[in-house]
Amino acid sequence: MGYEIRTMPFHEVETTLEWAAREGWNPGLHDAECFYSIDPDGFFMGVLDGKVIARAAVLNYDENYAFAGLYIVDPEYRAHGYGMQLVEAMVGHAGTRNIGIDGVVDMQEKYKRLGYRFAHRDIRFSLQNDVEAPIAPELTPVADVPFETLAAYDRKHFPAPRDTFLKCWITQSNAVGVAFMVGETMKGYGVIRQCQQGYKIGPLFADTPEIAEALYDGLSNVAKGEPVLLDIPDANEAGMKMAARRGMVQVFECARMYLKGDPGLPLDRIFGLTSLEAG
Repeated sequence: MGYEIRTMPFHEVETTLEWAAREGWNPGLHDAECFYSIDPDGFFMGVLDGKVIARAAVLNYDENYAFAGLYIVDPEYRAHGYGMQLVEAMVGHAGTRNIGIDGVVDMQEKYKRLGYRFAHRDIRFSLQNDVEAPIAPELTPVADVPFETLAAYDRKHFPAPRDTFLKCWITQSNAVGVAFMVGETMKGYGVIRQCQQGYKIGPLFADTPEIAEALYDGLSNVAKGEPVLLDIPDANEAGMKMAARRGMVQVFECARMYLKGDPGLPLDRIFGLTSLEAG
């Protein structure tokens, strides 16, 4: 039957997240639905003699930006070129768009050879959350904030509009989102969701380190007695200091890379990335 690249139906996206869990990436319980909402045609799998041996996604957000992730080849079939054929299909789907990725350490040199340029490291921190934190009076459930306000604030911190994804992300089961509001003005927001192990906060966008701390405290209360994980760009010095001050432990790292150059996000206001699989 040979080897061919196919697009994934939704149930295969759910299986891909199961593969990601086996790789130790610890996806959220409901990530598949929200990722699929971005670009249903952006999920690919390599099929050898009827068996799926490789999986990946490149999600087109708009005409200029895409994000690639969930790149996994079955360990039995690695180093045989099957993954590169999958990459070619992904690049074809993205077309002329700039593509962002979060590359694991072992793959970064390969991505550089493919033309991706290093932007910053992403450091995953973890902390066992055993203390209930105070709730700042400015914190408001994101459901009570006009969606247009949330989307406009999010757009300042992401290379493309992602309204469809956001609507799914803030309403998914086992997740809570809060905004830091001063009157009708949003100064920050974050979402915490349950994952295979513990809870992840992402995104965590804030105008100041103090607002980021308040958002973290409010969100972390959802996960009392569980590990809380946060992916911080290492270029955000205040975020790195926040993690150190709280005694968070580094458990993982990767590199944000872009095919056509860094889009210039305000990293000093990005205290937690949304996800390493979808940007």
